Amino acid sequence: QVQLVESGGGLVQAGGSLRLSCAASGRTFGTYHMGWFRQTPGKEREFVARITWNGGSTYYSDSVKGRFTISRDNAKNTVYLQMDSLKPEDTAVYYCVADTSLVRITNTPYYWGQGTQVTVSS
Repeated sequence: QVQLVESGGGLVQAGGSLRLSCAASGRTFGTYHMGWFRQTPGKEREFVARITWNGGSTYYSDSVKGRFTISRDNAKNTVYLQMDSLKPEDTAVYYCVADTSLVRITNTPYYWGQGTQVTVSS
């Protein structure tokens, strides 16, 4: 089992940057694929990015490709989402997710954090 706690959200102007962090509990962090989803009011949660257990492979949604970077530090049990060139449409609650399945991590991940708000002003 793994527990996830996000941090780093906040208010930023369009074109700015933020880095989200997700601290995971448990000694098996290194066995989980990790990812990020986001959600805006009235919309379904949207996949943003994922990284494999060893950091060897990353994958992004088309809406953030080239602007966001996911990374992880298994020694610190932490995954990051560096968000650059932010746009107002990136405004959402961002959730950290974990799963042992590379298929589920982009669709229906098992473990979710509580979310952190990101607001991008125009």
